[in-house]
Amino acid sequence: MSLTEQTRLSQFDRHKAIAEQVIGTGTSRIEDLAERFGVSMMTIHRDLDTLATQGLLRKSRGIVTAVATSLFEASTAYRMTRNVAEKRALARAAFEHVEPGQAIIMDDSTTGLYLAELLPQRPPMTVITNFQAVLKALTGQPDLSLISLGGHYYQWCDAFMGNLTIQAVRALRADVAFMSTSAITDGVCFHQADETVLVKRAMFESAKRRILYVDHTKFERRALHALAPLSDFDVVIVDDQTSLEERRRIERADVTLLVAADDDRGVVVGDKSG
Repeated sequence: MSLTEQTRLSQFDRHKAIAEQVIGTGTSRIEDLAERFGVSMMTIHRDLDTLATQGLLRKSRGIVTAVATSLFEASTAYRMTRNVAEKRALARAAFEHVEPGQAIIMDDSTTGLYLAELLPQRPPMTVITNFQAVLKALTGQPDLSLISLGGHYYQWCDAFMGNLTIQAVRALRADVAFMSTSAITDGVCFHQADETVLVKRAMFESAKRRILYVDHTKFERRALHALAPLSDFDVVIVDDQTSLEERRRIERADVTLLVAADDDRGVVVGDKSG
C-alpha cells in the first residue's frame, strides 16, 4: 500500500471514529475532539467540515452536534456502518419473499443494499428504486431490469425525492415493496423527513404486498412524521434482539412476524400471528 493510500485509509477511519464519537454523545467540543484524535485544530476542523458536508454533523461556536435526531436522519454513509450483521440477517429473511419474474420496489433503506446483493440469485425480475446505491449495485446484472425513479436528488440519503419521484411511482404497479423506517413508536412507523415519507407512501400504495424490515434499534428511536401503522404491512421482519414486548405488539397487529436470527446459518424463525 502506498503512502497516499495509507493516508487516505487513516483519514477515512478517523472520520468514521469522529462521527461515531459525536453521534454517540450527541454533542462534543471541537477542542476535545482534536485532543482525543491527536490532530491539530486545523485538521479537526477540516475533518468536521467534511462530515458536515455529508450531513452527519453540525458545527457551531466550538461545538459539534450530531444531526441524527428526531428531526434529522443520518446520512447513508453513516447508516451503512450501523448494525451490519442485523441488516444482513433481515435481508436474507426478506429474500425468501422474492420470486423470479416479480417486479419489486425498494426504498432508500440501507438494509436494501444487502437485499440487492442477493437479488441476482433469483432472476429474472424488475427492480424499481429511488436509491442510487441500489441502482449502482445492480447495474449490469444479467436478467435484472432496473427502473430508476428520478426526481430531485438528495445527497444526504443518496436518493431521489419530490413530486417527480412520486408521480413516477404512482404510474407503476409492483408485486412487492420492501422498505424500512427510522423509528417505530406505539406501533406506528415514523421518519424524520416529510419528503421521504411521501415517497414511501407512494411506494406502499403501488405494491400488492408490503414488507417492512427493521432492526431492534428502530424501536428505541423517535421521529417526527408518521408513515404507516405496522398493521398496514403484510409482513414485518425484525432481528432477534427485538424485545418480546415489541414482537407481541406486532403479532397483535395481525400481520405476519418474522424474526431474523443473526448467526452463521442465517436462520429465520417465522411466527404467524393469530
